[in-house]
Amino acid sequence: MGPTASGKTGLVVELFNQLPIELISVDSALVYQGMDIGTAKPDAETLRRAPHHLINLIPPTESYSAAQFRKDALGLMAEITSKGKIPVLVGGTMLYFKALQGGLAGLPEADQEVRATLDADAATMGWPAMHQRLTNIDPKTAARLQPTDAQRIQRALEVHVLSGKTMSELFDAQSSGEFPYELLKISLVPSDRSVLHQRIAQRFDLMLADGVLDEVKGLKLRYPTLHAETPSMRCVGYRQALQYLSGEDTATEFREKAIAATRQLAKRQLTWLRGMDDTTEIDCLKNDLNKEALIIINQFINH
Repeated sequence: MGPTASGKTGLVVELFNQLPIELISVDSALVYQGMDIGTAKPDAETLRRAPHHLINLIPPTESYSAAQFRKDALGLMAEITSKGKIPVLVGGTMLYFKALQGGLAGLPEADQEVRATLDADAATMGWPAMHQRLTNIDPKTAARLQPTDAQRIQRALEVHVLSGKTMSELFDAQSSGEFPYELLKISLVPSDRSVLHQRIAQRFDLMLADGVLDEVKGLKLRYPTLHAETPSMRCVGYRQALQYLSGEDTATEFREKAIAATRQLAKRQLTWLRGMDDTTEIDCLKNDLNKEALIIINQFINH
């Protein structure tokens, strides 16, 4: 696990060459087909050398939830272990990691980006219209809320966006039981966050050079219904690209906003990691990162 640009892919590709493992992506952006450059998806050659499960699953017009990820990941983990191999899950979507181990009976934590989006919608539509949106999604929860109860309407809609489940479904859910695997949780964290910020900026400039704007233009042509509130377009960089292509921002503003959004994503990921138990931290800026991780993993396997 680790924030964006922490070197997760490079590490697991190296591990794949040295251990009897299969890789499962834990990334809510990599599930989308055609969204390659802006998501920093491993390229075709990398995927040929070290295949990842749960990449390129759906078109960007569809949605993929934490509940679906849990179902898919547990199925793959069973298949992998039945072959005598070890599942290695790699990514930065912390809600998916939490759902996998703990189930989905609990509600997801607040997400400021999602809340800002809902607030913007409410400023345009009004909270009674947002209440109607909730009624269409989760009538059971909407029935106990007043159309002007902004805070609770927002929370119920946020839960649905983050989990793919309604609040009433989560409340009604039963305990998912024991997680059936021993876990080694490794988090890649930077000893100097400014260096991570530099990596984020450098990587985004590479995305620009590789044609991320042409990628977004192509997606809009292929899928005309895509817009800024489509779940796939909420991925960092894509919403900002849409704003730029619609003339809302200059090229400089687009770059600055996309990099700032990516830094905010990294900050949220690091906050999640700090709240996780039994996690082995490795400085992602170390030159011998791969060697240190391999030692830790071999000790875990041998134990």
